Formats: sequence, C-alpha cells, structure tokens
Amino acid sequence: MSNIKSSELILNPDGSVYHLNLKPENIAHDIIFVGDQYRVEKITQFFDTIEFSTQKREFKTQTGTYKGKRLTVMSTGIGPDNIDIVMNELDALVNIDLNTRQPKNNLTSLNIIRIGTSGSLQADIPVDGIVMSEYAIGLDNMLRSYLIDSVTDKEIEDAFISHTNWDLQKGRPYVVKGSEKLSKLIESDFTYKGLTGTAGGFYGPQGRVLRLNIQDEELNSKMDSFNHKGIRMTNLEMETAAIYGLGKLLGHETLSMNAIIANRANGTFSTDPYKAVDELIIYVLNKLVS
Repeated sequence: MSNIKSSELILNPDGSVYHLNLKPENIAHDIIFVGDQYRVEKITQFFDTIEFSTQKREFKTQTGTYKGKRLTVMSTGIGPDNIDIVMNELDALVNIDLNTRQPKNNLTSLNIIRIGTSGSLQADIPVDGIVMSEYAIGLDNMLRSYLIDSVTDKEIEDAFISHTNWDLQKGRPYVVKGSEKLSKLIESDFTYKGLTGTAGGFYGPQGRVLRLNIQDEELNSKMDSFNHKGIRMTNLEMETAAIYGLGKLLGHETLSMNAIIANRANGTFSTDPYKAVDELIIYVLNKLVS
C-alpha cells in the first residue's frame, strides 16, 4: 500500500494534524463534542484535572479526568463541513501512523458523544428535556461525497422524501442510526428518542425567511408531521447526521444528546437554558463514568 500523500493528510511542522493541532497522545478514547469553543470549559470545569489544552481556529480541545476517567472535550464549530474535518482528523490520529503515513492494521474505535442545544419540533417533548438522537437525517449532501449505502437507512429516506415531496435537486437526504452501544449506556427515563434533522445552514435550510424566499415554505411543517413506524423528527440542528455517517464509515461509536431549550410546536422557551445545558453535561459525564 502506498503512503498517504502529504497533500491528502496535512501535518503541521510539529507533526500534529493540520486543523485540530493534535497529536495522538493528546486525546482520550472517549470524546465529547460541542459546537461552541466557549462551551468546552463549561464541561471541563467539572473535571478533576486537565492535562492538555490547545486551540486552532474554532477547534478547541481539552483532555483531562472526571472521577478518574480520562476524557477529551472538543469544539467542532458549526456545520457538516466542519464535522468532515474533525471526524477525519480524529480518525487519522488513532488509525493512521503519522510517521509512516500508513493506515494501521489494528484499528481503534473511539466513543464520541455530542452535547448540544436544540429546539423541539414536537409538543410533547418539553423545554429542559433531553433528546437522544436515535437516528439522524442529513439534508446537507456532505456525506454523499463518500460511499455511504452500507451505513444508511433507505427505507426511512424514501418515506421522508415521499412525505415532504422533497425536491431532489437539493440532493437525496441520508439517514444514519446512532450507536446502539452508547445509547444503552446513556439512555434513561429522562431521555426522549427520535430522528434529528441536520441542515446545511441556519437560515433558508432551516426554513427561516429574512430577505430571501425559500424553495419550500411548507417544509418545516412537513418535517414536524413526519412519522415512519413511530420514528418522528424531534429536533433540527447542523451536525449530528454528519457525525453519525462518518462515525459509521470509519468504525467509531457516535451519539448526539441535545438539551431542549425551546419548543417550536407550542412556542415556549426555557426559563434557564444555561441550567438545562449544565444538567445535560453532568448527566452525560456521570453516565460515562458509571
């Protein structure tokens, strides 16, 4: 097998991967993703120790211990394009020998949990609740640069396309299931399961209209009413489907957890969204060390 070219796997002069500025020894086996760089320390403030910290662009990473367990917290920034960078470079850290530029014979499977905030699409999922993304549907097209048929759920995709009368000029949505292993570890009576929508943008792709008309003004209401064999769309954000898809393709366990700070169906907003996020953080941390 030929070496991976330096134009394909770009390293910094110190040998760290290009965007994340990390070396293999800098990360733990269990990794928590957040979108916002300032939320990294919202999590690591609960750590017993912090052994490593770095930041390049929007990618901030801290590794330390919580109740004796080594964990890494990393900000990904916003959107599927950033997830493409983060997932591929994290995989390179554990599954490619950065000196020989050869994939390793024995591959490592990371545990990756995203902690985010989101708005609920369903009236019965209340503000301050926790949504676990059992499935995610990507409306963004990024993942279709890869060979993904082995990891996607065509039946749910077809049902969604039919229900929403999806315009295929925007590309075919893709559906990927989250990690069953992590789901069993993290779930409880406090979590709601569902299908998370991952949009490729914040305004038009999520149905927001400022000065530009959008392709389908009814799309949000169609997504709200989608139900395939009990699988409903619970929330809309910009990362989860990309994480699930690349995680499955690369052999990593991935799960997305969302603190619900707004309910679009009944127009309510959390009276204390910061508390809701902190409670989700503590909930996930304690599940990881249990």
